[in-house]
Amino acid sequence: MGYLLYSLFFTTLVLATVAYFTRHHWIHRLPIPEPLYTRLPTSFRDDIESGLSSTTFDLSANVESGDSRQGLDDAAKKEVQRIMKRRGVGFDEARRIYMQDRFSKNGIGPDGRPRDPKFVSFS
Repeated sequence: MGYLLYSLFFTTLVLATVAYFTRHHWIHRLPIPEPLYTRLPTSFRDDIESGLSSTTFDLSANVESGDSRQGLDDAAKKEVQRIMKRRGVGFDEARRIYMQDRFSKNGIGPDGRPRDPKFVSFS
């Protein structure tokens, strides 16, 4: 009986350790419920502080010029933050994934060309 209990404990310990060290491969597939309410940034300064800026998408010029707009689009911010949290990627990669998803939903290929078979392009 003791040997069975020891074996079960050791197997559980090994499996938990393997799961912990490989979590970045499978954690984004779990159906983790989103919080009911998350406060989104309401200005460009808040967007920068929450990580929604990078060297390729710099919002500091907007802050320095005193831009009075409300910051980035709320729906896009929420989706990009969700992608960043779920997949564990940075802002630029999350923004790329978000745009590719929007392109595919609107019938645009990854190269930026429409998928419409009647589309004619002269170059």
